[in-house]
Amino acid sequence: MKLKDKVAIVTGGSKGIGWGVSTVFSQEGAKVVIVARNVQDGEQTAEEIRQKGGKATFVQCDVSNEEDVKKMVRTSLDAYGQIDILVNNAGVGIYKSVLDTTNEEWDRCLAIDLKGAFLCSKYVIPQMQTIGKGVIINMSSVHSRATVNGAAPYAASKGGMTALTRNMAIDYGPSIRVNAISPGWVMTPLIKQLFSSYDNPIEQQHAVEQRQVMKRIGTPEDIGYAATFLASDEASFITGTELFVDGGLTAQLETW
Repeated sequence: MKLKDKVAIVTGGSKGIGWGVSTVFSQEGAKVVIVARNVQDGEQTAEEIRQKGGKATFVQCDVSNEEDVKKMVRTSLDAYGQIDILVNNAGVGIYKSVLDTTNEEWDRCLAIDLKGAFLCSKYVIPQMQTIGKGVIINMSSVHSRATVNGAAPYAASKGGMTALTRNMAIDYGPSIRVNAISPGWVMTPLIKQLFSSYDNPIEQQHAVEQRQVMKRIGTPEDIGYAATFLASDEASFITGTELFVDGGLTAQLETW
């Protein structure tokens, strides 16, 4: 087991990519703190892990709220005594152009996607420093490198996430490693909802799959496996980098 007896906090850990990370971490021996705002989803994911023999606890938290984050860190320490891994995954997708984005939407996107990572890191890093080591994984996106029309708030938040990753890796190495994962298309509840908004969801999904180098959409577990590698000792010489787990999406310029 790559993460045996490690304690991992996964924000947004109850659904989608966060669910994939939480599940794979548990399979690899980690004790998982699932952080989410929705109590029902969080408790359900924690119970799923426990039923499979893993150790998991749920903590309700709004990662954009400093007091919530402080409480979440204290609760994690009370439950497991230390924090070895932090995955800053919580996020929202607001896909609009600058002119179409309201001030409130802009603030909400950056508060959760970027400020949340700042706050969780701010209060977890001192705990990692007390044990002399730790790993932080920030969930960025392919939008940090290339983007599409009408995605200004989301692209800005993910570009900031990648830049923050590099800076924290410099500031807190060598004892704490900090890396980013940038997923492409992943079959999450949000993407399923997107497809369902079309007249022919199956046809739309197939069209997206055919645009991918791997000819499929990723799974939450695909991201979980990548996060497990970066969190493990196998990645002990990797810090300050961005790992694209996108099925080749950012490699391809166009087809002929």
